[in-house]
Parts: sequence; C-alpha cells; structure tokens
Amino acid sequence: MTAVIERFAPDEAAQLAWGAALGALLCGPRATGQGNGPGLARTGGLVFLLGDLGAGKTTLVRGLLRGLGHRGSVRSPTYTLVESYDLPAARVHHLDLYRIADPDELEFLGIRDLLDDTSLVLVEWPARGAGVLPPPDLSVHIRHQRDGRVLAFEPAAAWQPALAARLPQTPPPPPAAD
Repeated sequence: MTAVIERFAPDEAAQLAWGAALGALLCGPRATGQGNGPGLARTGGLVFLLGDLGAGKTTLVRGLLRGLGHRGSVRSPTYTLVESYDLPAARVHHLDLYRIADPDELEFLGIRDLLDDTSLVLVEWPARGAGVLPPPDLSVHIRHQRDGRVLAFEPAAAWQPALAARLPQTPPPPPAAD
C-alpha cells in the first residue's frame, strides 16, 4: 500500500501550475526547463484522473500539456474519447471514458497501441475501462474544498519514493510568458 500525498489548489491558476509540476515529474524537469534528469514516465506511464464532473481533471491536463510546451488549445476528449499530443518531451494521450458503455470499446480505440512503453496516457473516468485498463502508475483524485481543489496523488509503489521527494509542497509559480 502506498501513501497518498495531498496538495491544495486554491484556484484555476494553481490547478494549471500543479499540472505543469506533474508534467515535469513525469516527463523530466528538462522537458519544462526546470533542470535535468529523467521523468518517472520515461518508459511510458498510465495516470488515472478521478473526480466529479467539473472537478478540474481537464484543467490539470491543460496545465501538464502547457508545461510540456503545448501552445494550442486543450479540449476535453468527452466526445472524441481521445486527444493525442506529440510534444518534444513526450507523446501524451488524454482519454475521457465517460461515454464508454462497455470496457471492451477500448479495443476499438486502440488502447493497446496507446499503452506503449513511450507514451504518457492520462485517463479520465477510468472505472469505465475496468477489466481492460491495467493498474495505473499514478492516480490523482481531485475533489472540491471550499473555493479550491484538493489533489490527492496516489502513486504505485515504484513511483512512491520519487513522487514523495519531488512533488512540491505548494504549486510552483507559473512559467514566464513567452
């Protein structure tokens, strides 16, 4: 059993900053210009994003993608089911399984190809893929608290030491404007 690490995002800007910090942890600080070293997902990674509708799952992903250098829009894949991003630091697939009626539908999405050893795969509503999705490397539970959000990071055992050591206590400052 791994320990859950909780952090607080008082507003949307902080939620975006947490996403960028998560991107640096997963894809390497070099990817975000914050240092050197490999990321936790250097050989691929599966992250479950859990929370009620409107909790900020896609906002966290937007921050992660922007932190990795994506400058375009970031849409929720609610209708497309998957949005893929080829970035210099990583190939990222963002899935939203809210509209999946049967976990076997993931086979039609090419889930086996997405879960390769080079891609970071972020999955909203992962319970809809139960029995097809493997266990995650990290689960991020997002819940409302007053005007902000609590982010509870629950890493698999292999990621626990690095996440505990490298996840900031407070959201990092936003990156400088281009």
